[in-house]
Parts: sequence; C-alpha cells; structure tokens
Amino acid sequence: MKLLAGNSNASLAAAIGDYLDMPLTHAQVRRFADMEVFVTIDENVRGEDVFVVQSTSYPANDNLMELLICIDALTRASARRITAVIPYFGYARQDRKTGGRTPISAKLVANLITRAGAHRVLTLDLHAGQIQGFFDIPTDNLVAIPVMADDIKRGLKGKEIEELTIISPDVGGVVRARTLADRLRAPLAIVDKRRSRPGESEVMNIIGDVAGRRCVLFDDIVDSAGTLCNAAAALKERGAASVSAYVSHGVLSGAACERVEKSVLTELVITDTIEASDLVRACKKVRQVTVAPLIGEAIRRIANEESVSKLFD
Repeated sequence: MKLLAGNSNASLAAAIGDYLDMPLTHAQVRRFADMEVFVTIDENVRGEDVFVVQSTSYPANDNLMELLICIDALTRASARRITAVIPYFGYARQDRKTGGRTPISAKLVANLITRAGAHRVLTLDLHAGQIQGFFDIPTDNLVAIPVMADDIKRGLKGKEIEELTIISPDVGGVVRARTLADRLRAPLAIVDKRRSRPGESEVMNIIGDVAGRRCVLFDDIVDSAGTLCNAAAALKERGAASVSAYVSHGVLSGAACERVEKSVLTELVITDTIEASDLVRACKKVRQVTVAPLIGEAIRRIANEESVSKLFD
C-alpha cells in the first residue's frame, strides 16, 4: 500500500500519513515554465494499492489536472489499484441542469477521473448524494457528522446540550441536518430561503422554534458566506440565544472571512478538507477540526477489504 499526495492539501495528507503510520510516497508534482503539470513517481509502485490524496479546491482546475496526471502516471507505472482520495470534490454544485444550455460538470469530472484510470473514489460530504452514481467505479462518500457531533458535545456544558437546536440553512440540507440532530438528540429547525442568483440568497422564514435556543447551523459548503451570515442574522432576530455554524468544506472565497467576522455568528467551524488560506487562519471566528483520522481509517479499511459503512455509525 502506498500513499501519494498532490499539492492541494499537503498538511491533511501528512496527517493521514501520521494516522496510518505511513510515509508519503516520494514524487514530484511540479510545473513546466508554461504552468503545465508534470508528475514523476520516485518509488516503485508496480503491483501496489495506491491512494492519491488530492482535493479539487481552489485553484480547482490546476488541482484537478494534478489528480488526473497523478492517476495516469500510476496507471502507466503498473499500480495494482488506484484510489482517488478527494476530501473536497470540486464542481459538485453543478450536479444537474439548472437551465437551458448549462453543463452537468460533476458528471464530466467523474468521467475524467474514471477514464484517467482510477479504480475507486473516496470522498467526504458530497454536495449531492446522487453524484456517487455519476461514477462507474466504487465510490465511498464519508460524512463529517461524527467529527462535528463530538466537537459540539465537547463545547457544551451541563444543561447547554438541552438548549441546542440544529438548523438546516435551506430545505435541500434537511436530511444532512436531521442526521446530526438525531445524533445529538436535539430538535431541528429549517431556514426557508429564496436564491435570486448563484451565491446570493434571501431568508424568507424560519420553520421551527428557535427563541432562547443555542442554534447550530449545519451545511456542507460555505463559499461566499452570504447565505450563512443572513441565516444567522434571521435566527437572532427570531430570538436565538446564540448562533454558531459547522460546515464540512470551508471554501471561503472573496470577502467571506470579512463577512463572518462582522456577522452575529459566535463561531464558524470547518474541517481541513480544504487547506486554510492566510485569510482563513487570521479570521478569529473561524476554527478548523481535522478529518484526517476519519479519512485515514477509511483508507485502512479499504486496503484491508473491511467495511467502510461502519464509520457512519
């Protein structure tokens, strides 16, 4: 078994290696003068079970090409099995036609990864569960809920857990939020919003009782943070005692960190599926929790032909 890392999230790959007590495979993933990607595997991988850790986050196109070329290099080096470990799967928000003459980019990316030579995909909290069906190879979609639930429990004392309410920031995320609520044995509320255009939304109503409650917004992706901050403000207006947010993938592009700092959110907790930028690290309201043990354990189970679904319990 070998563990290979691209350049998108070196710190997470190293943490996964530490969990597995396994050094990263020596490789060169670099650029030509014209920024074309060049990959050289500096170890023998013939007949090996290789796991390639690479998020397709910003810059999404560069990181995606790195992943594809790493897979191709391993295929031509006669690796026995190649698993693409994609902690954050980019282009997942384009999972259906939203209008005339628009692409389904998630399907296109799935085809590219498969045709490059991957035998299996391991990812975490896909934006839409049906993306698993876009792949013609086995795909495991891990969930960060156990990590989030444990962190929430550690931050609450005494009766504070009884005041907890999990909030879905939109109707589409209800199933995800209900799973976390059931795990914490907390009630669920829903933010009814209207999206006028991509990246912009308006809160229309709050479904559920949030007055005097410690509200935790739970979502899979935070990009511009506009939706999250608007939902937090609406919850405070409805009498919420406090509002924090837990999000699996902290994209946090543009002025997102500034919005979070100025918002009524007490804290935004994200995982390390995307390597934090300097702006994210400097934001006092943003905190990262690691999913390295979760992904590392999934890799160990796949390599040993054990059940991965046990990690969802």
